[in-house]
Amino acid sequence: MNGPMTPTLPLCRYRLQFSAVDGHATDFPGCHWRGALGYALRESACLTGAGNCEPCPEKSHCAYSYLFETAPGHDAEKMRLYQQVPHPYALREESAQEGSGPCLVLTLFGHGNAHLSLMVLALARAAAGPRGIGGRRMRLLAVEQEARLGQNDWQRINRPEGGLAPLSTSTPQCPPAPETALRIEIQSPLRAKREGRYVGAREFRFGDLFGNLLRRISMLTAFHSDTPLETDFRGLVDAARAIEAKSDLRWVELGRHSARQKANMKMAGVVGSLNLDAAGLAPFWPYLWLGQFTHAGSAATMGLGYFTLRSASLPDATPAPTEETMAHPSASGPAT
Repeated sequence: MNGPMTPTLPLCRYRLQFSAVDGHATDFPGCHWRGALGYALRESACLTGAGNCEPCPEKSHCAYSYLFETAPGHDAEKMRLYQQVPHPYALREESAQEGSGPCLVLTLFGHGNAHLSLMVLALARAAAGPRGIGGRRMRLLAVEQEARLGQNDWQRINRPEGGLAPLSTSTPQCPPAPETALRIEIQSPLRAKREGRYVGAREFRFGDLFGNLLRRISMLTAFHSDTPLETDFRGLVDAARAIEAKSDLRWVELGRHSARQKANMKMAGVVGSLNLDAAGLAPFWPYLWLGQFTHAGSAATMGLGYFTLRSASLPDATPAPTEETMAHPSASGPAT
């Protein structure tokens, strides 16, 4: 296996602060945000009003199609057998502080940053609309951008007279790998498959997280940046499978309603922690560090698969998880 290759993926994190509301978010607010965003994006960006994007002659130029019905181009070599590719954004609601309203973290990947204004407009309209977000109607108060990725250095970018003045988009610089043991804290259910089935808490290994994360980052760079990832994929995956990690995981089930399938669904995955020795960590470090912002596993767009990193040799800039962000464990899990 070759030395570590740092993936090139420009990304920015934005924080949308909303007015306080009565009631509380469900245990899976991300699914409500994404569902409401879809309706608002179509109303704001659809060029033809067509009911189906597939035959639409404007599909290749439509921001709604790119953001919400993301699909590979005809000349795409990667994922040519797949109908959809990862969306260029992720949504994650942070727990509201007492006396304040919900805060939505919007992460945009690569070319998705060109659509910041449209995304903010659509999210604001969705929150203030008749349906609100899971029944909560809110008004957008402020938009912030993280000046230094991962450092909680937030700067307000919405102008008093209206509009946004975002900071420049750049490829984040990965810090050096930690010299002490690393703790990976999975804060929202991570849904990773092995041999076609989701991996439960007792079976979960570092290789399950890393293999899924490597694939996601590879696809994000391929479809949303100008620099597709080139690295020794097989060597990295095989090396990750050999890494031993001490795990403290549990299985969590979240409920959501699928408008497309007209059915209630269970979205389940693992939360908790994986602890790794610093020795041998270097080849995986650039992907783990970037993965804090891309999330991992399925339904990452809705806020699942969010994890943070802890080490004595790393700055502790990310807030510790709360009961709400960790959700509530279910007694059930996948068959083992």
